[in-house]
Amino acid sequence: MSSLHKITTKYSHFHMRKGKPFLQTIEFRWFFYFCYCYNCSGGILVKYGYVRVSSITQNVDRQLDELKKMGLNSDAIFIDRQSGKDFNRTNYQLLKSILKKDDLLIVKSIDRLGRNYKMIIEEWTDITKNLEANILVLDMPLLDTRIEGHNLVGKFISDIVLQILSFVAQTERENIKLRQAEGIRLAREKGVHLGRPRYKLPQNFNEIAFRFQNNEINNLEAAKILNMTRPTFLKYAKIFSEGHHSLYYQNEIN
Repeated sequence: MSSLHKITTKYSHFHMRKGKPFLQTIEFRWFFYFCYCYNCSGGILVKYGYVRVSSITQNVDRQLDELKKMGLNSDAIFIDRQSGKDFNRTNYQLLKSILKKDDLLIVKSIDRLGRNYKMIIEEWTDITKNLEANILVLDMPLLDTRIEGHNLVGKFISDIVLQILSFVAQTERENIKLRQAEGIRLAREKGVHLGRPRYKLPQNFNEIAFRFQNNEINNLEAAKILNMTRPTFLKYAKIFSEGHHSLYYQNEIN
């Protein structure tokens, strides 16, 4: 089996790109062939870029411009147009599958990897510890795991910064939940209605509900008279039948 056929087979499950078979593009075949050869031989360091936006309507140009300033060409940049809720993204997984020791993954900002910091840390660890590749985050120079003359403690500092970011993000999420709960409590104490707008009952609701309760009309007829849907009428008719006969006077109900 030829090397080109091997790499084609290896990456065949990543089969769709822009509505056509991913591996039909000859440029990508040769690009992956190149990566395959160097992965097998422990060859030169390769730099890759990763770009993510949450939907197909969002623009990737700003991220692409930053990556190209780092000397990357389009063939070395992987783009996903998917949510960052998890890492089950086609081109991200493809990129990880060809990363090798000492390769460099470049992203513009840490949130391009994902939204969940716990999962980001797990992926970060997998890439830097298990795959032994490096990561550079352009918007945060401290997140640079390369160990070079100007960056002797890159991995150590990056791990600490990432843990701090994770702690801050988790703390902020908890604070947001506390502030929301406190705001809801204060609003309820002040009698502020929360949730959907109150439903305003027709003024003749009690009369019609009473007739329905006495089997003078059925629920379909009652709903039609009141210009209500059948499920809505039945909902409030049940409240009426349970003894809440003040609905007519309140005229509004949750």
